[in-house]
Amino acid sequence: MATEQQRVDNMDFTTGNIFKKLVGFMIPILGALILQTMYGAVDIVVVGWFGTETSISAVSTGSSLINMIVFILCGLAMGVTVLMGRYIGEGNERRLGRVIGGAILTFLVIAAILTLLLLVGAPFLAGWMQAPADALSQTITYIRICGGGIVFIIGYNLISSIFRGIGNSKLPLLFVGIACAVNIVLDILFVAGFRMDVAGAALATVIAQAVSLLLSLLVCRKIPLPFTLKKSDLVMSGEVKRFLALGLPIAFQELLTQLSFLFLLSFVNGMGTTEAIRLASSSGYGIANKLVGLVMLVPSALMQSMSSFIAQNVGAGKERRAEKSMGYGMLFGGSIGIVMTAAAFFGGQFLASLFTDNVAYQMKAAEYLQGFSLEAIVTSILFSFIGYYNGHNQTLFVMLQGMAQSFLVRLPMAYVMSHLMPDSLVYIGAAAPVATVFGIVINMVYFLYFSRRELMKTGELKQEPEQSA
Repeated sequence: MATEQQRVDNMDFTTGNIFKKLVGFMIPILGALILQTMYGAVDIVVVGWFGTETSISAVSTGSSLINMIVFILCGLAMGVTVLMGRYIGEGNERRLGRVIGGAILTFLVIAAILTLLLLVGAPFLAGWMQAPADALSQTITYIRICGGGIVFIIGYNLISSIFRGIGNSKLPLLFVGIACAVNIVLDILFVAGFRMDVAGAALATVIAQAVSLLLSLLVCRKIPLPFTLKKSDLVMSGEVKRFLALGLPIAFQELLTQLSFLFLLSFVNGMGTTEAIRLASSSGYGIANKLVGLVMLVPSALMQSMSSFIAQNVGAGKERRAEKSMGYGMLFGGSIGIVMTAAAFFGGQFLASLFTDNVAYQMKAAEYLQGFSLEAIVTSILFSFIGYYNGHNQTLFVMLQGMAQSFLVRLPMAYVMSHLMPDSLVYIGAAAPVATVFGIVINMVYFLYFSRRELMKTGELKQEPEQSA
């Protein structure tokens, strides 16, 4: 068993071998993301095999909305993660409790607002997303049930962000593992056993998150932590302003990104020269999106781990180490991305067959994956850049470059192709890597200026790179 000093050293990213520590921190994050993706995929698999013909479309559309909300709030929570990492790098751990207390209050208020919005506004939201007519009522049901339990979903994600902020990625993996196991059992029980269809899938999601949140709180009471949370910390202090200043641009970028995904879903739901093709496109796109989640696991883990890793080094004034961390991330992620690209391009229909035996749905999913496949490589490069900038508090730039990708490239290209090629999803999928390459160019140009400025601040511009890494 590791000693207390070894545990502290493992969460200190400012010394030691960069690649070893970065990968060691990233692997549990990747594991948690894999389980989260399985979490969502299980819903599609179970309703695909045991639900009605419209169940996949309803769960796909409803979960797209819930996922959008969760991703936005995770972006906001990234401000908490980065601020905590910065304070740890500076050796200023005494401020951590005040950050966490303010975050708890902030997210409770957000949860209350979202609960009301989703319960009351579910019909409008389902219609806005152009849910197919046959799946409309089921989509509304899914949104309302998840809305009623949104506080548990938000609570779980906030706790995970807090632990990543102190350099502990293992506990979030444990928490999501609990949620995934409970969700699988309840999906089978409610959907396959009780034949509750879409409602069963939604209930399984909410209950699983509630169980995970409760157990994570119990775990937190039993282990030593590098911070103390007092009743006096539960206030809207200046730390709230600080993490909001960091997190709001990330959250807004995520909002725009997820809105762009919903626009894509809207484009896809309107595609097809016949009603049969429209339903196949909608369902196939829903299946493809679950597979896309698998393809994007490594880039997403890179971005999350990079943000925390670099925040500590920036706080410690180690700019060259921060740059080298980004380079290692690009190399590691891009190498794995090559394998993921090949799997998505050549094995799309086989992978889709794991979700449904409907050949038309499988073929539509495979079309989208063929166009999308290069995204696994280029996004590893882009997300390494984004993690680097997040760790430097450059979240406003991250937001602006994300807006440029979505609204100057991806959405216009997808919209045009949805009309030029209404019976094919290949070019809708290809809009993603085209936009990402555009983003890489923007990030590289800014890096040439920003890197030199930061190295001059720390006095490292004329120094040789560290040899220890």
